[in-house]
Amino acid sequence: MAGQTEQVLNAILNDIESGQLIPGGSLDEAELVSRHGVSRTPVREAFIQLEAHGLIRRLPRKGAVLFKPSLEEFLAILEVHAKLEGQAAGLAARRLSPEGAKSLESIVQDCERHAAEKGDGDPNGYYQLNMRFHGVVAEGSGNPFLVEMIKTNARKLMAYYRARYRYPGSIAVSAREHREIAELIFAHEREKAEAAMIAHVQFDQVTVMDLLAALG
Repeated sequence: MAGQTEQVLNAILNDIESGQLIPGGSLDEAELVSRHGVSRTPVREAFIQLEAHGLIRRLPRKGAVLFKPSLEEFLAILEVHAKLEGQAAGLAARRLSPEGAKSLESIVQDCERHAAEKGDGDPNGYYQLNMRFHGVVAEGSGNPFLVEMIKTNARKLMAYYRARYRYPGSIAVSAREHREIAELIFAHEREKAEAAMIAHVQFDQVTVMDLLAALG
């Protein structure tokens, strides 16, 4: 049963990360049962875990919906998430291994190449690179508990970060900021790396309102 619950849970998380599930989108219990060939019990157990992490809201006799934040909730989550990402960058500036440094340089170059060659033309493709960049930095912190906290918070905001890259010029800005953060990490500038990452992750309130409106 535990294996079936994990199967359903991972499938839902993948749908969130790929953008197939958007904030406010429905998770139908019967459809998940049919898709995964399981009983309702592992689906309901997966829902319980997702709800505990604030990723979904269960509805009586109606399955569940993916968490859709209000403006106040979005700003509160973003404040915490930016601090977590900043902490990871600061720790990476102290702890990044030679292998981690190679991975970080590689993904930064991929982001720069994408921005130079495709401009604003492939926001979804760039978003996947952006996720890899933040994942490499988080892993570089050497703190697996921090990594999991970042992942959980990021899943509440992913649809909005993905939408952000539809705005003209945002991909070029992001790639440039990735380079700046990486160079600070390489130089072991902990406080500056942390501050640069926080600034990179944060949105101003007007942008947040635009993104909330764009996703209905």
